[in-house]
Amino acid sequence: MSRLLLFFIAVLLIAGLPAEMLFAQPRAAAFDVEQASRAYIDTLQGAELEKSNSYFEGGYWLILWGAVVGILVDFLILQSRLSARFRDWAERVTSRKWLQSALYTFPYVIAGFLITLPWTIYTAFFREQQYGLMSQDFGDWFGEQMIGLVISLIIFPLLIMAIFAVIRRAPKTWWLWGTGVVSIFLFIGMMLGPVFISPLFNDYQEMAEGPMRDKIVAMAAEYDIPADNIYVFDQSKQHKRISANVSGIGPTIRISLNDNLLERTDPEEVAAVMGHELGHYVLGHIWRTIFILALIIGFGLFVIARLAPRLIERHGAKWGIRNMSDPAAIPLLSLILTAYFFAATPALNSLVRITESDADQFGLDTAKEPDGFAKVSMRLSEYRKIEPGPVEEMLFFDHPSGATRVRMAMQWKADNVENPVMLNPGKLEKE
Repeated sequence: MSRLLLFFIAVLLIAGLPAEMLFAQPRAAAFDVEQASRAYIDTLQGAELEKSNSYFEGGYWLILWGAVVGILVDFLILQSRLSARFRDWAERVTSRKWLQSALYTFPYVIAGFLITLPWTIYTAFFREQQYGLMSQDFGDWFGEQMIGLVISLIIFPLLIMAIFAVIRRAPKTWWLWGTGVVSIFLFIGMMLGPVFISPLFNDYQEMAEGPMRDKIVAMAAEYDIPADNIYVFDQSKQHKRISANVSGIGPTIRISLNDNLLERTDPEEVAAVMGHELGHYVLGHIWRTIFILALIIGFGLFVIARLAPRLIERHGAKWGIRNMSDPAAIPLLSLILTAYFFAATPALNSLVRITESDADQFGLDTAKEPDGFAKVSMRLSEYRKIEPGPVEEMLFFDHPSGATRVRMAMQWKADNVENPVMLNPGKLEKE
């Protein structure tokens, strides 16, 4: 090195400037978060974009009409005095009050199932087929509906029996104690559902050994998440949607991935999804969900406790309802609760969306796969509108939109990746 060069280095050091500047390589162009995001978002164009928007926007109306259908069905059961007849039947079978409310639910649930069946067939089968999201034929789909009906005929009588026992014992504060009852049922459902309910619909098999399982185990071990049970389930027999979850409580905790996720995405996308799902566990979202749902349902029961007695006083004779502890009042309680949940839809969506956004951030920090996260967010456009307006997203989205998630991923990349490079993802392959 020449004396002249050494002299200049010494001058720079004295001036407090890094000598490495003399030998620095040309810097890459600055990473533009919005431009990198648009590279992904704009992969959805033309007919596929229209189809995605049409499917999801149609769902806005289904929220309204679904509530209307539910309210009308309960009103029909009340107005026709079917509810009173169901109660009379239960009283003929047994004189035990606690058992009468449970028996009442059997004809009530079956009647509701049959009356709403045309609506259910359209929304859950034909419409899904119309948009290419259904893998089952009608026979297989209807078989699962029957399984769901049987489950309802087991769980709903127990819940109603507990709620009406509380109403009889604490007629003024039953809504408060009823909230506790519902919370217990939520806890038991979340604990036992993965073991006893989910296998009724899908076959769960231990995930095969390999790099992907090792990656998931390593991610779980970093946060002391039990990873002894990692399952793959055959959801492709029902639909094309990608999915994964960390479910269960205590001894029933398990990590589950559907076969669509493994077959339709790349390893970095799988890691991104699993990082998100592990986030739900680490951040305590199971307990938060139980708490928030209990508060929401508790307020709904409070509304019922204020409105139902007045309606029974005014219309009870016409409907054949004697008082609040009469099982014949169940359609009235259901009707009020349906209207309440419809009105609370934006708040419910926002609460869930905030939780999902927290899990997204955790997943990015854990998997460190921002481009994998962006890719898998775009794949969800099959059934979610990719780029809604801010008000639209607030009202109707229970998860962050694809565009929101892609921007989050690219911002994470800009903040955490050294010399980030903007990719040109091109058109994502869809099977």
